[in-house]
Amino acid sequence: MSPRETVILDQPAIGRALTRVAHEILEKNKGTRDVALIGIVRGGDHLARCLQKRIHEIEGVELPIGSIDITMYRDDLASRGSLPIGKTELLFPLENKNVVLVDDVLFTGRTIRAAMDALMDIGRPRSIQLAILIDRGHRELPIRPDFVGRNVPTATEEKILVRFDDNQQPVEVRVCKP
Repeated sequence: MSPRETVILDQPAIGRALTRVAHEILEKNKGTRDVALIGIVRGGDHLARCLQKRIHEIEGVELPIGSIDITMYRDDLASRGSLPIGKTELLFPLENKNVVLVDDVLFTGRTIRAAMDALMDIGRPRSIQLAILIDRGHRELPIRPDFVGRNVPTATEEKILVRFDDNQQPVEVRVCKP
């Protein structure tokens, strides 16, 4: 770790935040009925699995889970060059589901907009809720999360890195200064 990086959440702190978010999801939805978790590929998908496990531990119910790749829905695709396309995996219908869209870091809101566009192309859920591990502010679009692990005010040039281990478990969150 360089002197320009600061660990803001370690593995136990991430675990506590995800447990709290799991409880908040259950409270808002009055249980697990018609709730599904969908993680955005490259971070949110791993966190969605963590939330699914925690909700199962709390309620004894295994929520439907899926992942969505937003590469082709990005509004900056032309400026980013060639990006690898991930896999969207939804093995359940979205109709009448209260979908909890999961991502690791919320910054401008553009990734979430792309994910909502992708979801609406697949089906029409009853509602879309947003669960985020880190909310760093700086919105460019009117997107507000329903569930937040931690708010971390940052400068626009700083970066937030969520590191996962080989088993796709989150192990730390760092702020990286330029």
